Amino acid sequence: MPVADIVKFTEDRWIFISLAILALSVVAFSTYELVRWWARVPGFCGPPGKPIVGNLWQIRRHDAPEQYRQWSKKYGPVYQIQLGNIPVLVVNSAAAAKAIFNQHSHATSSRPEFYTFHKIISDTAGTTLGTSPWSESLKRRRKAVATAVNRPAVASYVPHLDRETRVFLSEALHVGHSGKTGIDPMPLFLRMNMSIGLTLHWGARMESQNELFREIVKVEDTISNFRSTTGNLQDYIPLLRLNPWNTQSAQAKDMKTRRDKYMQFLDGDLDERIAKGIHKSCIRANVLVDEEAKLNNLELSSLNLTLLAAGLDTMNSAVAWGIGILAERQDIQKKALAAIRETYPANNPLCDASDDQSCSYLVAVIKEILRYYSVTRLSLPRCTIQDFVYDNKVIPKGTVIFLNVWACNMDPDLWEDPEVFRPERWLERPDAPIFTFGTGGRMCIGMQLAYRELYILFLRVLNSFNIVPDGFIETRPIEGVANPASLTTQPKGYLVRFVPHDLPVLEDSLKQKTDA
Repeated sequence: MPVADIVKFTEDRWIFISLAILALSVVAFSTYELVRWWARVPGFCGPPGKPIVGNLWQIRRHDAPEQYRQWSKKYGPVYQIQLGNIPVLVVNSAAAAKAIFNQHSHATSSRPEFYTFHKIISDTAGTTLGTSPWSESLKRRRKAVATAVNRPAVASYVPHLDRETRVFLSEALHVGHSGKTGIDPMPLFLRMNMSIGLTLHWGARMESQNELFREIVKVEDTISNFRSTTGNLQDYIPLLRLNPWNTQSAQAKDMKTRRDKYMQFLDGDLDERIAKGIHKSCIRANVLVDEEAKLNNLELSSLNLTLLAAGLDTMNSAVAWGIGILAERQDIQKKALAAIRETYPANNPLCDASDDQSCSYLVAVIKEILRYYSVTRLSLPRCTIQDFVYDNKVIPKGTVIFLNVWACNMDPDLWEDPEVFRPERWLERPDAPIFTFGTGGRMCIGMQLAYRELYILFLRVLNSFNIVPDGFIETRPIEGVANPASLTTQPKGYLVRFVPHDLPVLEDSLKQKTDA
């Protein structure tokens, strides 16, 4: 065959191959977009998105809850977005949240499964109670934990809260050189909160910020970000999972391995103490001997994850924002101290650890912190397990729904001045709804413990110290967020000085309690 004919044949073949690839790409793209379109929930409008990615590009690495709140002003309290190939209904008002999650609590009682968190990170140790889809296994686990965190049970944990808050005060006093040095209070609180979780579940304290502490904080913080509803593109665009250089999957596998390691250590340590008969009463030990619980190993692992991770990110955020705003708002801090001093004199800085939230103004301050900063501003996603009707529209089984906690807590139909930090609103309307712990059938079951822990911590801190800024603190809830794409809204880092109201009295009180 002449050279010219060979060249022409080769060119024709490549043209044919190119056209075939183009045609197949067009067909694949059209089919994918058609599938995405048919997946949408009929009757719900929403902001237009881009091909393939939908609305992901408009919210990725941005403040998604705030963007959802702004969209609700145009599209109404409940509208539809498309994250990759997954349609999602976003609920942005208190009234809509009540109508959907409270009136249809069973229908909205499940969770969707996401590839990165559920299929990679959680394939060996299971999921926490909060992230598990609805099942009979989940019902058994929730029952076991609910008994351990109800109001009577929380009252029995007062000695643990007493001890750990005293350690927090002592560390704040000494690390900050009696108020002369500005410090980051969060490592102190993380140790405190982790120690409470370890004590309640495994019967062992976290004595210091040791290597195990640092490893748990690092791993759990990274895993928390994998629960983000916008941070993992491969959850919504399946083709990305085929990427051999996928750093998300590699990091998720590494975190899973590291978490399994310290979970096995904590379990083994308790098993050894049980065998020697020297263990203290704790949730895991109680469940192990409870014949009615009937939990298998994977379900026990789920309880481990729940009790260890509970509050490490959410409680940390609440305390971080709370200390920051109180340092900046000296007027509120002084008013809270005056309210505390109506019961506890200056010579009793440690107050009474068994005080069950008797200081109404301090309770109002804590609730306002939780409302104004909405530490988990986008609640963990729900997935419907049956059809139901909202606003004359059918929401079908299998629909993913986001509760925009941030928008509900800032609802202008609920509050006249939602964007003002004003604790007094909770004295005026103590029964007003707050959405920070969720609403409906999947509310956070650790709410009672969280309130009790926050109350005794702030009660003692405010009665012991004047919290003073050591530099600028950005306390605005949008501008002050360190990572808008994170599941929890941690504030940007700052330093404060814990200045004792009366140093000799505080030192003497801490010493007396230590010697007791």
